Amino acid sequence: MMPGGGRCAACKYLRRRCPSDCIFSHYFPANDPQRFVCVHKIYGASNVAKMLQQLPANLQAEAADSLSFEARHRVEDPVYGCVGIIHRLHEQIHNAETQLARTQAQLSVFISTRID
Repeated sequence: MMPGGGRCAACKYLRRRCPSDCIFSHYFPANDPQRFVCVHKIYGASNVAKMLQQLPANLQAEAADSLSFEARHRVEDPVYGCVGIIHRLHEQIHNAETQLARTQAQLSVFISTRID
């Protein structure tokens, strides 16, 4: 159960009472219902509960964040999900490295012509 006696986003979405030991309450607050909606849509509430319960308490928040991130991006891009983001970031890194190499080459030419 959420602090203050309210239900978490998961229990609200699933239309159930939020028990005091609700596995979702710490990771899916009522003020961010979309976080749970995406996770439920991709993984299912039962599977998420099982995953979180199998983890030590100190890893559950990080796992919930990861599941939420992956689910949100899978909903936004059903084909590639967060892999699409990773691919785009790799392209940006490659482009930046290419630009850096060009700039270093131009700088080298400029320095060598100034020395002569």
